[in-house]
Amino acid sequence: MVKVGSRRGIVPGAASGYSAAMSTDYCMVLTTFPATPEVPRVLDRLLDERLAACVQTVAIQSAYRWKGAIHRDPEVLALIKTTVARYPEVEARLRADHPYETPEIIRVPIAGGWADYLQWLAAETKS
Repeated sequence: MVKVGSRRGIVPGAASGYSAAMSTDYCMVLTTFPATPEVPRVLDRLLDERLAACVQTVAIQSAYRWKGAIHRDPEVLALIKTTVARYPEVEARLRADHPYETPEIIRVPIAGGWADYLQWLAAETKS
């Protein structure tokens, strides 16, 4: 029996190799962008510079307070997978390239995951 893996291919016996062990080496960065064509350019730069191994985007509707008023806007939520070691560079790049005056940049620890995926994440974010 062959199990379907991620977009990186078919993985025989994909159920093995999972690690629930606590790790402080990996993180996910959350940020939102206005729903504009410039978003891929900003996110591709993170990949090109090996600051992120993977970036996923999701169209969302946000409601928030800004400068005394409530706003509701379509946005793009980016989920950026990286290492804790590369996080300062990810934050600096986002701050430099982000169109918002005060962008949401939140680091969320990855407490565990499939060992093969985490190894791939580390390899793709090496400088």
